[in-house]
Amino acid sequence: MDGTVLVADDDRTIRTVLTQALTRAGCKVHATSSLTTLMRWVAEGKGDVVISDVIMPDGNGLEMLPKISQDRPDLPVIVISAQNTIMTAIQAAEAEAYDYLPKPFDLPDLMKRTAKALDSRSRVARPSSAPVPDDAPDDLPLIGKTPAMQALYRLVAKVMNTDLPVLICGESGTGKSLIAKALHDFSDRRSLPFVTVTASDLADIEGPARVLARVRGGTLLIDELADVPDEVQARIVRMMDGPGDNVPRFIATSQTDPGQGISDSGVREDLYYRISGATIAVPSLRERVDDIALLSEHFLARGERDGGAKRWLSEDAADLFRAYSWPGNVRQLENVVRRLSLTSRADEITRAEVENVLGNQPETGPVLRGGDSEKLSTSVARHLRRYFDLHGTMLPPPGLYPRILREIEAPLIEIALEATGGNQAKCADLLGINRNTLRKKITDLDIQVTRRRKLM
Repeated sequence: MDGTVLVADDDRTIRTVLTQALTRAGCKVHATSSLTTLMRWVAEGKGDVVISDVIMPDGNGLEMLPKISQDRPDLPVIVISAQNTIMTAIQAAEAEAYDYLPKPFDLPDLMKRTAKALDSRSRVARPSSAPVPDDAPDDLPLIGKTPAMQALYRLVAKVMNTDLPVLICGESGTGKSLIAKALHDFSDRRSLPFVTVTASDLADIEGPARVLARVRGGTLLIDELADVPDEVQARIVRMMDGPGDNVPRFIATSQTDPGQGISDSGVREDLYYRISGATIAVPSLRERVDDIALLSEHFLARGERDGGAKRWLSEDAADLFRAYSWPGNVRQLENVVRRLSLTSRADEITRAEVENVLGNQPETGPVLRGGDSEKLSTSVARHLRRYFDLHGTMLPPPGLYPRILREIEAPLIEIALEATGGNQAKCADLLGINRNTLRKKITDLDIQVTRRRKLM
């Protein structure tokens, strides 16, 4: 790489790591913990790329982007943030950031994005749009640091201010309606009505006219499209085809993706091709296990803000949360956490209390339960395809092969170590690799080795 990178982050470790990595790659680096200093450098014409944190001691990095865009329209800004919510991604897109990465970020991925920004030397064009309102809610439970959720956030931000119809697919409780509401609340249509309709609202011949009169060019959400009778689906097709000055934006939700088999989905083919201008696949909680702790903390903190006691999960309780299958997804998790925060005998929620609550739930079991009859390769292929789908028309970040291998390798070694009671010699034999190789992988993958009860 060739160029000068301006780094702004209040974490000295991050500044040091980025300075060393970028310098080794051939860049000149100016690093600071102050937005004031960063803006002075920008005004002086320094830098070919900016890498900036959001929350800084002297301001908000996102709020600086319009000024940078005005003074240096060809200066790409890569935003990095520990605030792993959909709001950060939306605000970064609204502020026309060149790219956005959540913390903790993958250093090779950030380096590749920086190299791409240096090569382009110009900001990615985005459709003009109104800024996110100051009173925009920042408490949406659309939280996640996993790659799947971050890709989803970027896709939502990308299609937010387009007129494309949107089909949101995902299991019950994953947050499909919340995503639909976010698409409206942060779009140019946010001052217009947001209307949710079901089959009963369109059951008679006058139904479409009444619905269009209510929505007045805002956003029309059709809940659970596959449950809508064929006759009503035909009316929706005519609504979408009908001309008019106040045509609403159409969004629909579905627990399955009709595109995987239209004939068996219950959705008319002509309606599917109209409503799926953009398809957003919402991952289940089983597909983003690393977000469970983050969501649990969020719901516990919300309970405290609402007047409850300060609570936290014990380590064993958190482990049980990770191992549970969560058939009701985020909605079920929220209800369980809310109940535990009210019924726990102490500030720390114990494993026994979690077992007691989950024992009364519709289903318990490990994350992989229900997939016993499915080949591992089939399961992996399904998850990989969803990962690609979450990026929409864009390709995933470069370096996919080693990233996927790491995702599979780390849990394989962790489970094998647990199964062998932490005995590395037995674990190496079980995996069929050299013991020294196992030790190196444990170090490289930052796997915590503890002696636990054998699983077999």
